[in-house]
Amino acid sequence: MHLTAITRTVSSSLANCELTWLPRVPIDAALAHQQHLAYELSLQDLGAAVLSLPALPDFPDSVFVEDPALILDEIAVITTMGCESRRGERPTLAEAIARFRPVLHMRPPGILEGGDVLRIDRDLHVGLSNRTDQAGIEELALILRPYGYRVHPVELRNCLHLKSAVSNIGDDTLLINRDWVDPAYFPGHRRIDVAPDEPSAANALRVNDTVIMPSAFPQTANKLRAAGFQVRELDLSELLKAESGVTCSSLLFQAP
Repeated sequence: MHLTAITRTVSSSLANCELTWLPRVPIDAALAHQQHLAYELSLQDLGAAVLSLPALPDFPDSVFVEDPALILDEIAVITTMGCESRRGERPTLAEAIARFRPVLHMRPPGILEGGDVLRIDRDLHVGLSNRTDQAGIEELALILRPYGYRVHPVELRNCLHLKSAVSNIGDDTLLINRDWVDPAYFPGHRRIDVAPDEPSAANALRVNDTVIMPSAFPQTANKLRAAGFQVRELDLSELLKAESGVTCSSLLFQAP
């Protein structure tokens, strides 16, 4: 088995992305493309085989492949995204994932986005957000019941997705913003708080032995280093303007 990452090239229409909590500011799509390439190269350098899908010009947010799909050990689930304008991203992504996993599809009326799903072993913590509702969580639990996964709803405050507020960075450790999610939802795990001046720093991506995070959050990166983690900081300034994080732009899983 080998660590594999599915990504997608940045859309030229990225500046028209969906926004919920951030104000709209100009986005340099060309620079975003270069930053995303550096992100893909970092995944490769850290040991992942990268499958990069072509851009979808009609879907500004399509670089954020985490939201339309959830890839687990046994199967993959294509989600019914709460953002209806993004649902056209799913067919080509599902086609790519089908090379590696059997693919199941969620159905309306429930909604769910992958950015709201935090996996810790066989437990899936799912944020109740503007993009994920209770019906979507119940449908996911029903789909995954035969595979032994436990699904837990989590209340959020003032953020887009659950993984905006907390990330699993390995070694039984969570990186968390307590203002956006109650740590009591995750008992028994070591927790590292984001730096007070960096509320958006909780979204980080563990790739083998290294944690990737945006260079916009140096204080939190230093906290992780002090706790014994290897950290790689990337300039993702343009992608962050689209209300993203480092987990959003890839689907990581083990494949032959």
